[in-house]
Amino acid sequence: PPQGVLADFAPPTPPLVPTLVVQCVTEVEKRGLTETGLYRVPGAEQLVREWKRRLLRAGGALPALGSVADIHVVCGVLKDFLRGLKEPLVTFSLHPAFLRAADIPDDAACGTALRHVVSKLPPANRDTLAFLMLHLLRVSHSPDCKMDILNLSRVFGPTLVGHSTANPTPLAIMEDTPRQCKVVARLLSLPPDFWRGFLGTEQENLVP
Repeated sequence: PPQGVLADFAPPTPPLVPTLVVQCVTEVEKRGLTETGLYRVPGAEQLVREWKRRLLRAGGALPALGSVADIHVVCGVLKDFLRGLKEPLVTFSLHPAFLRAADIPDDAACGTALRHVVSKLPPANRDTLAFLMLHLLRVSHSPDCKMDILNLSRVFGPTLVGHSTANPTPLAIMEDTPRQCKVVARLLSLPPDFWRGFLGTEQENLVP
């Protein structure tokens, strides 16, 4: 069953990034940036499900992820959480606008359009997207991970952008997939300072 929308998991004060997301990202940055295929190599499915359940049930004080031996399991929990939301991070209503913006051939115009659409996202979605983009940029800069922007956008396109409805047709799924990746690749090519702007000074509590 879908687990609610992102805002249901966000803290009451900004930056509005769910604790589960912060904790997974912190753990991945602590010991995952030397792992090849980060986010592409799957973690054991049963462990991913079990840890996701534990983290979602825990509420406030989350169990420490340090005891998860395989960092790919932590990556799996993060992806599974994002995929399991009732609505993708990019939201159903803004989905077409993200696809349209990413299709603009001129880089500068594309960047301007994407910034505009990002600013229209609900605050929790926007803050979480900013937090994840900065994290994925750090992953892309790690030579050991061998996960460049193209690789990461293939993994995260379906997860972050998804489809414009809860029950897409097979045709829509086929047509959306390359465009989802394009959206993530374009978002990752925006300057990091744009994303940092949403996390403000409080981001010191977030970013390892």
